[in-house]
Amino acid sequence: MRHRSVADLMTPTAVSVQRGTTFKEIARLLDEFGVTAVPVVDEKGCAVGVVSEADLLRRRNARSGANTAVGLMSHPAITAAPEWSVVRAARVMEKHKVKRLPVVDNNGRLIGVLSRSDLLQLFLRRDHAIQEEILEEVLTHTLRLSPSSLTVEVADGLVTLSGTVGRHSLVPIILRLCRSVDGVVDVINRLNYEQDDMPVDVRTGIQR
Repeated sequence: MRHRSVADLMTPTAVSVQRGTTFKEIARLLDEFGVTAVPVVDEKGCAVGVVSEADLLRRRNARSGANTAVGLMSHPAITAAPEWSVVRAARVMEKHKVKRLPVVDNNGRLIGVLSRSDLLQLFLRRDHAIQEEILEEVLTHTLRLSPSSLTVEVADGLVTLSGTVGRHSLVPIILRLCRSVDGVVDVINRLNYEQDDMPVDVRTGIQR
């Protein structure tokens, strides 16, 4: 299975500013391009920080002397690499409480921007494409199962699995792989099995 990467979803022609760009010019760019933040780059095009709407409002309320990007920006810039998985990028956004990540190459040069709205594109993937990937990539290719013994239904990203597999231990593996498919919101398990090969904890008598 090939998961879409940051490079697949980012906006490649990112709006950026220089360290000397003024407060008013930054505000104008945010409004013109409908974005909430812009990366700040140096003379080599490397991302050195980010100026957000919050940074502008903070400066205005504090009435500080900062009037250019270098004094307004949050730094260092929290960046992403183009080869990152979108899951990794989403976790970095959540950890640092940011809505946009500048995407940089191996030399730190800005090549794009990934926003939360870009990540949402994953969940707009067509149900038929999700169903096809589960049947062909997960069940047939990866697990070598016969797709005719299982039914995969997808509605608004919600996957329902039904049918019978040979071993009980396969069920959690199937569920985990299906949940990892791009665009899957959740998986409903209605699978049965022929052989119960799940280990039992001798102390509790509960299957693990």
